[in-house]
Amino acid sequence: MTSITEYMHSLGKTARTASRAMACASTATKNAALHHMADLIEQQADALKAENAKDIAQARAKGLDDAFIDRLTLSDKAMSTMISGLRQVAELPDPIGQMNNFKPLPSGITVGQMRVPLGVIGIIYESRPNVTIDAAALCIKSGNATILRGGSEALHSNQALAKIVQAGLAHAGLPESAVQVVNTPDRAAVGELITMTEYVDVIVPRGGKSLIERLMADARVPMIKHLDGICHTYIDVAANIAKAIKVCDNAKTQRYAPCNTMETLLVHADIAQDVLPQLCKIYQDKGVELRVDAPTRAFLEKNNFKNLVDAVEKDWSTEYLAPILSIKTVDDLDAAIKHINHYGSAHTDAIITENHSTAQRFLREVDSSSVMVNASTRFADGFEYGLGAEIGISNDKLHARGPVGLEGLTSLKYIVYGDGSVRV
Repeated sequence: MTSITEYMHSLGKTARTASRAMACASTATKNAALHHMADLIEQQADALKAENAKDIAQARAKGLDDAFIDRLTLSDKAMSTMISGLRQVAELPDPIGQMNNFKPLPSGITVGQMRVPLGVIGIIYESRPNVTIDAAALCIKSGNATILRGGSEALHSNQALAKIVQAGLAHAGLPESAVQVVNTPDRAAVGELITMTEYVDVIVPRGGKSLIERLMADARVPMIKHLDGICHTYIDVAANIAKAIKVCDNAKTQRYAPCNTMETLLVHADIAQDVLPQLCKIYQDKGVELRVDAPTRAFLEKNNFKNLVDAVEKDWSTEYLAPILSIKTVDDLDAAIKHINHYGSAHTDAIITENHSTAQRFLREVDSSSVMVNASTRFADGFEYGLGAEIGISNDKLHARGPVGLEGLTSLKYIVYGDGSVRV
């Protein structure tokens, strides 16, 4: 029997070969593959649901909760989203081969840059089988080959979707091995994938904190990742109260689990009395637990608020992913920026203010991958940013930062035009 090491290295070798073909594939060819994949999902919806039902039955037998089952299920809506996502990616501009930044130099040469694929991308994700299609689509359009390792709980679903992806590639005359889905639930496969530097150019993990921490400890291949989404909103003294209430309500309660949900609210002391009672009533009416510092507690108790929890040091650096919000009253903009840069995770942070100079300072000095003015942190998303889709969000500073779309799966190389030019 082939060992896990031999199996994974076989995937790596074929992916590397396929990456050469993908790098020079035409836009029309890549789009043809994506459209055919969308057609096949429509045609094979019942068969996909049958395979997905096997995964759901196993998940229920293991006692996994309803939220997990929901993420695992290929519902009609999930199918429709995958189909529309494939067609949307096909309509996006192809970044590969784009040339820009040309400048003629005194030596006689002209120097510019060309956008090129990264090569082979390893993507590790957990329960959502729709990621198989999303990731495959983005990698195909950006001219990359990919090795996908989905969660063991979605093995049947992922293998069925892999066949559709490979059929789409073959239909367009592209190598089927440009997208390979690991067919074993053995965790050792992940350990091999993240160390195969000779075959894999970058790893993109999509999953919980424990998965990311493990990969950070063991990986030898570079990663595009984010570990935490400790997102802040700061209500400035020059905020419009109505805007502040609307935005901060949405940032916390529109959905609790995503990584771009606000976890800490900072409020300028001079506006706290005007905004906190209205906003915190909304939170408590929606069942949000409020963990507050002493000045915030004083403002709220003066307005007859009860059931407040005293915030402790750990709260300022916790990603709750739940209906829990920490609130701190600060003296000024400097204190807000200092708090965010100290406790934040460089994901997404926002300011509510009508003062342009204050907003510009916040944009410059908050060291996060997305920084916003008068907008909900929930907008930190590839689709919302007009990228069409995203393969994940990065709070690293190298190579990609923020939502990672097609351009984030590419690199730049210098190109030089001469006319018999020689250096003297």
